[in-house]
Amino acid sequence: MDYTIVPEVGRGTQLSAEELKKQLEKGSDEDKIAAMRSILTQMLNGDPLPSLLMHIIRFVMPSRSKKLKKMLFFYWEVVPKLGPDGKLKHEMILVCNAIRNDLQHPNEYIRGATLRFLTKIHEVDLLEPLIPTVRQCLENRHAYVRKNAVFAVLSIAKHTELIPDADELLIQLLESESDGTCRRNAFLALSRLNRDAAYAYFSKHFTELAQLDDSVQLAFIEFIRTDAVSHPDHVPSYTRILGELLQSGSATVQYDAASALAALNPTPIVLTEAAAKYVSIAVHESNNNIKIVALKRVEALNSAVPGLFSGVIMDVLLVLSTPDVDVRKQALSLALDLVTSRTVEDVIRLLKKELAATMQTNYDQNAEYRQAIIAAIHKCAVQFREVTNSVVDLLLEFLGDFNTESAVEVVKFIKEVVAVFPKLRKEIMAKLVVIINSIQSSSVFLGVLWVLGEYSLDQEDIEKTWIALRGAIGPLPIRTDADPENEEAATESTKPRVLADGTYATESAYDAPSHEASAKYPLRHLILKGKYFMAGALAAAFTKLVLRAEKVSAHKSHVNGMRAEAVLAMTSILRVSESSIDQDSYDRIYSCIQVLLDGGVVADTFLEESHKAFDYITAQQREKKAEAERSKQEASATAVDRPVELRLLGPTAAAPPTVAAASTDSKPEDKIASQLKQVYQLTGFSDPVYAEAHVRVEQFDIILDVMIFNQTTDTLQNLAVEFFSSIEDDVVDRPEEQNVAPMSFYTSRTTVHVSAMESRCLFGNIVYHGKTAAEATYIILHDLRVNVLDYVKPATASETEFRSMWTVFEWENKVSISYEHSSLQGYLKEIIAATHMRCLTPAALDSDDSDDCQFLAANLYARSVFGEDALANLSIEKRGKLVVGTLRIRAKTKNAAISIGDFVSDLRGNA
Repeated sequence: MDYTIVPEVGRGTQLSAEELKKQLEKGSDEDKIAAMRSILTQMLNGDPLPSLLMHIIRFVMPSRSKKLKKMLFFYWEVVPKLGPDGKLKHEMILVCNAIRNDLQHPNEYIRGATLRFLTKIHEVDLLEPLIPTVRQCLENRHAYVRKNAVFAVLSIAKHTELIPDADELLIQLLESESDGTCRRNAFLALSRLNRDAAYAYFSKHFTELAQLDDSVQLAFIEFIRTDAVSHPDHVPSYTRILGELLQSGSATVQYDAASALAALNPTPIVLTEAAAKYVSIAVHESNNNIKIVALKRVEALNSAVPGLFSGVIMDVLLVLSTPDVDVRKQALSLALDLVTSRTVEDVIRLLKKELAATMQTNYDQNAEYRQAIIAAIHKCAVQFREVTNSVVDLLLEFLGDFNTESAVEVVKFIKEVVAVFPKLRKEIMAKLVVIINSIQSSSVFLGVLWVLGEYSLDQEDIEKTWIALRGAIGPLPIRTDADPENEEAATESTKPRVLADGTYATESAYDAPSHEASAKYPLRHLILKGKYFMAGALAAAFTKLVLRAEKVSAHKSHVNGMRAEAVLAMTSILRVSESSIDQDSYDRIYSCIQVLLDGGVVADTFLEESHKAFDYITAQQREKKAEAERSKQEASATAVDRPVELRLLGPTAAAPPTVAAASTDSKPEDKIASQLKQVYQLTGFSDPVYAEAHVRVEQFDIILDVMIFNQTTDTLQNLAVEFFSSIEDDVVDRPEEQNVAPMSFYTSRTTVHVSAMESRCLFGNIVYHGKTAAEATYIILHDLRVNVLDYVKPATASETEFRSMWTVFEWENKVSISYEHSSLQGYLKEIIAATHMRCLTPAALDSDDSDDCQFLAANLYARSVFGEDALANLSIEKRGKLVVGTLRIRAKTKNAAISIGDFVSDLRGNA
């Protein structure tokens, strides 16, 4: 059995045995509780305190306090019950009598607690006088007593021979029992004691499954899971029974039956049935956690056997009726994995309705959900060309009504569509020039201006785009003193306004915002508000339109007029901004003016390079998606030359192949090499006990498998390995004590339950007794350091999601970089390897390490097993032989940001 040690908080000087005796003898119940707590702590730390046994029997055992009764059970569990000769101590006879009295107590809860305590006692001499009373408890009128008596019988029968007819007792109880929990406990106990008897009972009652209690049905499923491993000939009948349990009225039974069915008989029909049941649970259950778990189970099945579950996609989309945005995102993610050309139209039709519904309702997570829908529509439209046209119409119709994040996602989709589908460009350009005045966000204008400037290729499109942009700017030049917005505001009525209470309103008409003016000239309004980065994009769009008009238009005078208007607009932007404009935007606008005035080779570069860069990025993204799809298919594929496994011809102890097992195919030698890297020496070769530990991280647990070798010629009694963590919130399980023979091995497992992405130090000791139990020997173990990177995994996120998280996360760690390296990209690769993050900037890793670029910027992203996100932005440049710059790390928690930054700082050569 395992124990969990919780150190005593606020403890001062440790009380001696004499002081504890006085406190037990003369203190109140509260004093005795404090004394028992101190006694238990000292005993768990290795001090047996043998002189206190009689005082506890005399002064604690007669107490009627329930807290003292609980502590007594803990004490009887850990106190040494045998003398040096290996026989039961005489004092334990009194304890045995007290336990028997508790088993006969009129309060059923005291009886039940005492029966639970008996499952932790294995001394035959202590248990033997209690057997008749335990048998009587099986017939008690209270179900609470009977269900605990079942496990007491199971424990006694497994560890001793005091109840040879235990299986017969359990069969009698099963036949006469009416309480569901008692029947469940009895069946589980019977299956562990006598498999044949349990199977006989199961075969007799499986026809009445529908009438059985939920807990009994779950016990039957557990029995099927374990019995199918050793008796594969029963798998067909078990499959039929599990199919019936799928129709149970309990969602818990349905889920468990579906899981067992998928593992037991992973054929296409069975897996489809299991997936349909998971989806049904997700639709009908009200708990959001259950919905997410059920959907993830379908996702796992689809990853193992892709293309099999497309028939449940419309049922998956029914989950979108749930108001929780996390559930909706999970449903959308699964639906995108299941969509096919046969179902895409129905999916798009439903997503359109959901998108329209988000425009009509208003709640906290509406914008986030709308963004997820747009991303889903985006993926479907790019993957299935037959629905692209209708999707574009819908998104452009709502573009002006979307919030900034959703509108940016739409513009990103439009940019990809015009690049991938040339036939739709004309129609999209025509719609963009119509809705341009409805756009109010500078971030949205950035993408729209790029599309209009890049894909206005013929004279007709150029003229339409030019008219639309000029209409959105308003009269030229742009000035603040004689701006149309101010003029319209000045014409506001100055007539006094009377409020509801009869008083005059004091707001000046000049102070009221002019929404009509900003809607009429949105580009002008944003420029005057200081959106100069967007003004640079506007200058680039003007420049591209003029340069392209020179090539396609025969009217040179008209082109010269366009050039004059463009230069006037840009110079007026520079004048109106004066000292408030940033240097990058100023240089960009000024360079556009120079290109329009001088032309030359730079003009051709201006038109071609931007288009090439976008085509390159789009191709890289498509290649990434295709590669991810290929890797997913390869993971679930089976090699052509793989031998066919026949279960009937295999060993009976081998477990049947499961869907989860089929999805992993790593080489045994790779696993061994990976495990050897995680083995750490804990003691020296000259210590009496040699120990080494294999450390691995699984979800929220750090598991330590400790191998111990007794290098002495004596038997080491009560040997235990104790670990403690430097993080207060961690909970460390303590394994049970063992006797280790001379020159023999012993393996112990300790689990550390963690809750945060933070580096930690594990320290501890080995404690044991030699020939006598009087003195304990301690061996201090070498410290184990568990890095935060053990919890960090590379993750992917879109540019919009990255920017959104970057804005929300409040903890930032800025790391200065000064590193001697021959390549910027080579250093970026070292950062990625050191932090376990993924690079989200494709162009940053395109060329080889011997590139000649002088500066580099890249975004990195990772996620921990606890669901914590970590972002990083790397900005570096080359100065001689040094790579210098900064790495900005942002995370939800302070510890995550600092810990990742520490690993970067530890790289060789960092200042």
